Amino acid sequence: MKYVILIPIYNDRESLKFLVENINSEIKDLNHEISLVVINDASSQQIIDTYPNIENISSFEIISMKENRGHARCIATGLKYIFEKKDFNFVIPMDGDGEDRPEEIKNFIQLSEQSGEKSIIGERVKRSEGLFFQLCYQFHKFLTLAFTGQSIKFGNFTCLSKSTVKKMLEEKATWNSFSGSLKKIEKDLISIPSIRGKRYFGPSQMSFFNLLKHSLSIISVFRKTVLIRSALFIVFYILLIKSYASIITSLPLVLLLIMIYSISSLALRENIEEFNNSLTNIHDIDKIK
Repeated sequence: MKYVILIPIYNDRESLKFLVENINSEIKDLNHEISLVVINDASSQQIIDTYPNIENISSFEIISMKENRGHARCIATGLKYIFEKKDFNFVIPMDGDGEDRPEEIKNFIQLSEQSGEKSIIGERVKRSEGLFFQLCYQFHKFLTLAFTGQSIKFGNFTCLSKSTVKKMLEEKATWNSFSGSLKKIEKDLISIPSIRGKRYFGPSQMSFFNLLKHSLSIISVFRKTVLIRSALFIVFYILLIKSYASIITSLPLVLLLIMIYSISSLALRENIEEFNNSLTNIHDIDKIK
């Protein structure tokens, strides 16, 4: 079968070189055609274009974008490019900084050999970040579950069948949230355990506020459910505090309304026309192999 590994990057030039070499090493015993497509999201750094150790990789392209559009849209553009330009059975999106571990690629591929048209997610069972980030991540999971009723324990590191990729390209939420869109369109996903690795170089760019925005982007995919749950909460909360109304007891309602406004604003980013025309943002395609 044919697999395409999709890697979105922004300025991770050293990490990318290290990652490509590790992928090349990890796939050497796999009897499949495995290609790499790197989407360079208008990096300010010059991306390395010399990779001496790629003998096990069938083809390797670096696609540079004209404008930076963010991580989710970078992946969405990559999926569209692969679907329209490449011959493939599965796409494996993964981060370019080492946190998605190349040694787990073979687990996806081996399971996909028996999965048919079902897609596979890497369910995060262990993380390598510090205590503060792990607490923030638990808050992210709680927030998503509370607002949507959906337990989303995976990120980009997945193995998507061709039929799933087609569905994602037809879903406008893909332009705003990869994991939210995938959870929305596919109800029968296969999961395997995935251990979050350490970044190859430099500190993580995911701050608390970036993680909060990530959470709200996922939540915005399920906004109908959010509105119903929020309305029920508001009614019951008002009944609960009506005899004790004060500025302090009103704070949860104020915070909820701010969250709903933020979610609605993020939902406006789901621009299917912009998604459909995303390949016009390509500046250059560098065929490494």
